Amino acid sequence: MKLKEDLNPLLLLLFHVVVWIYTCVTFLPYHLFSWVSVPVGGVCGSEEERAKRAKARSVLGCPEGPYRAVSAIKRLVTSLRPGVDTLDKMFEYAATKFPERDCLGTREVISEEDEQQSNGKVFKKVVLGEYCWRSYDEVLTAASQLGSGLASLGQQPKHNIAIFCETRAEWIIAAQACFMYNFPLATLYSTLGGPAIAHGLNETQVTHIFTSRELLETRLKAILIEVPRLQHIIVVDDTPTSWPGYPRGISVHNMAAVQKLGARPENGKLLYPLPSDIAVIMYTSGSTGIPKGVMISHSNIIAGITGMAERIPNLCEEDTYIGYLPLAHVLELSAELVCISHGCRIGYSSPQTLADQSTKIKKGSKGDTSVLQPTLMAAVPEIMDRIYKNVMTKVEEMNCVQRALFTLAYNYKLEQFTKGYSTPLCDKLVFRKVRSLLGGRTRVLLSGGAPLSAATQRFMNVCFCCPVGQGYGLTETCGAGTISELWDYSTGRVGGPLVCSEIKLKDWVEGGYRSTDKPHPRGEILVGGPNVTMGYYKIEAKNQEDFFVDENGQRWFCTGDIGEFHEDGCLKIIDRKKDLVKLQAGEYVSLGKVEAMLKNCSLVDNICAYANSDETYVIGFVVPNQKQLLTLADQYSIRGSWEELCNSKAIEELALKVITEAALAAQLERFEIPRKIRLSPDPWTPETGLVTDAFKLKRKELKTHYQDDIERMYGGK
Repeated sequence: MKLKEDLNPLLLLLFHVVVWIYTCVTFLPYHLFSWVSVPVGGVCGSEEERAKRAKARSVLGCPEGPYRAVSAIKRLVTSLRPGVDTLDKMFEYAATKFPERDCLGTREVISEEDEQQSNGKVFKKVVLGEYCWRSYDEVLTAASQLGSGLASLGQQPKHNIAIFCETRAEWIIAAQACFMYNFPLATLYSTLGGPAIAHGLNETQVTHIFTSRELLETRLKAILIEVPRLQHIIVVDDTPTSWPGYPRGISVHNMAAVQKLGARPENGKLLYPLPSDIAVIMYTSGSTGIPKGVMISHSNIIAGITGMAERIPNLCEEDTYIGYLPLAHVLELSAELVCISHGCRIGYSSPQTLADQSTKIKKGSKGDTSVLQPTLMAAVPEIMDRIYKNVMTKVEEMNCVQRALFTLAYNYKLEQFTKGYSTPLCDKLVFRKVRSLLGGRTRVLLSGGAPLSAATQRFMNVCFCCPVGQGYGLTETCGAGTISELWDYSTGRVGGPLVCSEIKLKDWVEGGYRSTDKPHPRGEILVGGPNVTMGYYKIEAKNQEDFFVDENGQRWFCTGDIGEFHEDGCLKIIDRKKDLVKLQAGEYVSLGKVEAMLKNCSLVDNICAYANSDETYVIGFVVPNQKQLLTLADQYSIRGSWEELCNSKAIEELALKVITEAALAAQLERFEIPRKIRLSPDPWTPETGLVTDAFKLKRKELKTHYQDDIERMYGGK
C-alpha cells in the first residue's frame, strides 16, 4: 500500500539522510519518555504490544465460538451506568451533569443563491455563518415541552409516531420527546420514494408525523391520500406558520407551536417507558426489497451504545461530533446517542455542505468541518473512498518536487505508523493541509455500513493523522457487533466483539465455509447479546427465520454474512450469502469481494458486479471517475460529450482494459474479473434509487435499471 517512488536518486538519498539524522536525534528522547510514561507493572505497554494482544476469546474454547471481548468473558455489559436503563434517563443524566454545555448546533444561513454551471445546470449555493448552540438543559426543556404538546394533540403512549426528516438538531429533539413520553418512533429515510413512505406509515398505523417543509412539499404531500389514518403533521421548520391546501382531516403544525402548547402548566404527567418497551421502529433502507421495520427496545439501544462507547478512548464532554449521515440509519443514531451520553456537543452538517469544496458551499466560503473542527466523525466507506481519490488526484497534479516529497513522506509515515510510532514533523509539514479537509482536529474516525478497503484505511491513517475504527453491525443488532481497537493497525478486519455482544460462526456447507477450516475458522456470523433487537415489525415468518433464543435465554440474529476469526479474536468479513453466485461452470463468485477490490481502481467511482448462474462470466456496471475517463479519452484522441464518451464502444473497451489490469493486480481470479462492462454517465445517489442512504448497492433496482445492457452483454442483443 506504499505509493510508487518514481524519484530522482539524489533527492531520494537526501531525504533518507535527513530522515536518518531526525531518527537518531529523536530516538533516545522518545524511548526515554515512553519508558517513564508506562505505569508500574507495564499495564499499558507500547501501542505495538497492545495491537498484538488478544481482543476476544472463545468462551467454550471451540473454534466456532461464541467469542466474547476479553473484558466481558464472564458477563456481557448491558448499560453505561447503574439505573440508567432507558433513553429518557440517559438524556436526563447528561442534562443534569452537563446542563450549560453545548449540546446541539446548527449553522446560520447568511445567504442563498443560484449559480449556473458551464453545462447549463443550476446549483443552489449557500454562505453559512457560525454554529448556533443549544445547551443540554435547553434541549431537555424543548424535548419535554414537545412531548407534552404531542400528548395534547392526541398522541398516546405506546402508539407509534413517525419521523421523515433530514439529519438536523430537531430530529434528535423530536426523538428525545418520544423517548420521554413512551411514543415508539418509526424512522423513515428522507430519500425513500412514495410507495415505501406510504408502506411504512400504513404498517405502523401512525396518526402523527414529524417532517421538514421541503420533504412535506416534495415527497409527503403527494401520498397523503394513501395514508388515511394520518391526522397531524409537525413541521420542524419555523416558517411558514400557515399551511393551506391540505386534505380535510389533516392538521399541519410548526414544531415551535407544538412546544408552546406543551409548555402550558395544565398538561398531564409523563408515562415513563420500561427498558423492554419499544423505543424505535427503524425501517431499513430497502437494499433487498421493501423496507422492513426493526423493533428496537430502550434496553437494546442502551446496550449497543455501551459497547460502542467502550471502544472510543477518552470520550468526554470536550469532544465535538459532526452529524451528517442519515439519522434514520442505525450507525448515525447510535453514534449521536453515544456522544450525548458523554456530554459531547454535536454540530449538524450535510454531505452537500461538509467541506469547503462541497457542492452547496459557495466558492470562497467555509464548509462545516472547517468551522466546527470536529474531534469525532463517522463515515461510510463511499465517502472515505471519494476523499482518498480526490486527494490522490490532486497529488498527481503537483509538480515533480512536491509530488516526490509527498510520496516520500507518505511512505515514511506509513512505515512508522505500522510500527506504532508517531511522526509529528511529517504531520505538521506535509499532512496538515490534507488533515484540514476535516477541520484539522479529528482524533477518531469510525467507519461502518460496508467494508473499507485497505488502501483507503491506510490513507486516512496517514494523511488525517488519526486512527480509523472499522466496525461491523446491523440494524437488527442496534449497529453493535464489533469495532476494531484504535491501536490495531491491521487492515481488512472489523475488530473483536463489543462488550455488549458475542459472536459465533455457523457452518455454511453449500458455500464451503466451516468452523473446522484452516488456518481460521469460518462460517455465517451469528450475533447474540442484549443489543439484539426484538425482531421485524409484523413479519413473523422472517423473525422465525433470522432470530432465535438459545437455551440460556440469549437472543441471537443470523446475519447472512460470512466471517472468519483470527488468532487474536478479531473478525474479518469475507463474504455474504446473498452476494455469492455460482457460475455455469461451477465457480463461486463473491460479487461484494469483486466490487471491493475494483473500487480501488482510480478509474472507478462506483461499481456493481453482476453474474447469472446460466452464464459463464461476470459483467459490471461502472460509474467512472470523470477526470480519469476524460484523461483516458484524451490519450487516444477520442472526442465527445460526457454522455457520448460513456456510450462509446471504444472507451468502454479501454476502460475494461484498465479495470482488468487493476483486477489482476488485486489478485482476483480470472473468472471473477468482469468480462464486459457498461459505463454510466450518471452517478448513483440515494435520490436515483440505485443505492441506499448509506450508499449500499440496491442490486434489484440496478438489475432492472440495466436490464437492456445485461441482455446485450450476455449476447441477447
